[in-house]
Amino acid sequence: MTDRAAPFETLHRDDVAGAVAPEWAFRSAQQLLQQPVDAALSSVLEEVGHLAAADRAWMFEYDEALLRFRNTHEWCRPGILSFLDDLQDAPVTMIAWLQQYLLADCAVMISQVKALPRSARLLQVEMLRQSDQSVLCVPVFHGERLRACIGFDAVRSAHQWSPAEIKGLFQCADLIALARYGVASKPSATGRVDFTPLIYLRRHGGVRGVSTDMIIGLRSARNYTEIWLTDGSSVLDLRPFAIWSALVPAASFLRIHRTTIVNTMHIRDVERPMNGKWLAWMRGMKSPWAVSRSYRQELRTRLGI
Repeated sequence: MTDRAAPFETLHRDDVAGAVAPEWAFRSAQQLLQQPVDAALSSVLEEVGHLAAADRAWMFEYDEALLRFRNTHEWCRPGILSFLDDLQDAPVTMIAWLQQYLLADCAVMISQVKALPRSARLLQVEMLRQSDQSVLCVPVFHGERLRACIGFDAVRSAHQWSPAEIKGLFQCADLIALARYGVASKPSATGRVDFTPLIYLRRHGGVRGVSTDMIIGLRSARNYTEIWLTDGSSVLDLRPFAIWSALVPAASFLRIHRTTIVNTMHIRDVERPMNGKWLAWMRGMKSPWAVSRSYRQELRTRLGI
């Protein structure tokens, strides 16, 4: 553990064991129990980020070999820029200075980004690009392996988080590890984190990355677009439907109505009454979506009906 006057310090979880942590773990558990994991992670970052007086809260995950990482979830305070799209399949060499402490199960609190040592130059350049003044990082371990990292950025002014808050973030990391990589989670079945390219859903105060396979369908919601996902959640994305129609791959997505696009791999049934409207039933959806007459022939061709 370094001197508190230094620009950074590292704290093993044992160093903060005696601190009285805030109720972040309880609040995180509520989110993780009430929502699908991906949606819950976004909610956890938003709630805990607010409580920690952070300007940005984020999570990044490693590939199996710990050679690459990518930012998977992020919350930003209003007026703070998001950089989630920029950090995808990034080399771990960029964060090598940080990585040595994370592998030792230590939190790293950087109170003065501008004063980091020369050995942290690559990391410092990236943090300054994001206008970070202070940063807190905590490792996420599961099965004795480093799987991810969660943390906070302070952008508007420098900030120093207390030992109690660091303990609270360690507790959140432990809960996230169980929910994300535990027995019931998909990544644990192979021991790998999926590095499929992501599309980023933009909502008020946060960004969430999903693969196109996770998208069941999209529907216009005036100036926004509502996205339905395979985990049972839906997200109101801040971009208009016209933009989304160009984002999703035409090979697997099909317009069935002027306000609706579906992922054909998630169509489980199509009702085609002789004198009635066609209805597409999607996996996981309780109600069908209407198929307009002008889009029926393309649907027949795609599905071979």
